[in-house]
Amino acid sequence: MSDLPADLEAVRTRVLAEISAASDVAALDDIRVAALGKKGEVSLMMRGLGKMSPDEKKIMGPALNGLKADLNAAVDARKTDLENAALDAALASETMDMTLPVGKPNGTLHPVSQVMEEMAAIFSDMGFSVAEGPDIEDDFHNFTALNFPPGHPARDMHDTFFLEDGEKVLRTHTSPVQIRTMINQKPPIRIIAPGRTYRSDSDQTHTPMFHQVEGLVIDKGIHMGHLKGVLMDFVSAFFETDVDVQFRPHHFPFTEPSAEMDVRYERDGAAIKIGQGEKWMEILGCGMVHPNVLRACGLDPDEYQGFAFGMGVDRLAMLKYGMPDLRDMFASDTRWLSHYGFDPLVQANLATGLS
Repeated sequence: MSDLPADLEAVRTRVLAEISAASDVAALDDIRVAALGKKGEVSLMMRGLGKMSPDEKKIMGPALNGLKADLNAAVDARKTDLENAALDAALASETMDMTLPVGKPNGTLHPVSQVMEEMAAIFSDMGFSVAEGPDIEDDFHNFTALNFPPGHPARDMHDTFFLEDGEKVLRTHTSPVQIRTMINQKPPIRIIAPGRTYRSDSDQTHTPMFHQVEGLVIDKGIHMGHLKGVLMDFVSAFFETDVDVQFRPHHFPFTEPSAEMDVRYERDGAAIKIGQGEKWMEILGCGMVHPNVLRACGLDPDEYQGFAFGMGVDRLAMLKYGMPDLRDMFASDTRWLSHYGFDPLVQANLATGLS
């Protein structure tokens, strides 16, 4: 077997030539497998070492290992050359005008703004108009006219931000808009009052600033059946599915009788599915406008009746679009806005779908 080293040199010369001639990475890999794969030419030679004498092994073992190392190094070098050549060819064939302006990322509509537009679309279809008022209110519009007389314990429940030695407050609800509307506008009245509200509270489901939409209807002959019909139609339109609801008796100073409306839901892991399951979740408060509120606004409760309701926009957005933490809505994180935001050019409407 004295001629084996010469055979190894012949194999080395031939395979190196094939490696150098490989035109692409795929052809190079075929050459590597044929020479160095499990059933490759060099691998079969190395398996034959077991049949050799000790003296032959001393010669052939290092020779085969050296051959294998040389071929592996040649394959790696040729692969790098081929990949660089392919990249150069791609760059040469592609044109890029570096003077062109970079495309700006598209902005998105915040989920709270989207939900407000959805709610406005639903209620406008029912004949409601949008009314607005100031964020900084006086005691009369925020409390007294709403049947919260001075010293009333319910005032403490609102965790109010007081300004100017207690003469002004950051409104704790959008109900002052209802008061201003009833004072300045003769019935019939049918409005919603969307906007920011403020309470000194902050946790996973509460923020010091949050958004509400309240509704008000004032006319002759208004009763609880009208209220229930409006709200049942609203939740079905908003969640875009038939939703089972229930009304539970409750207490609010500005309505009598008062109720909270629950929707049926179930949990699927961390997700909440509205309209399914056996559990109930409260989503809004409502009731018939209290006679004292009507009188405070100059309306005769024997002639006019009305109903009112209020709901948190941020919480409805969480329920509908699956946002786990309310505080993330106001963290100014562009990644969050990109994930949960909406196309600002697609307007919410009932004809084509709200979202």
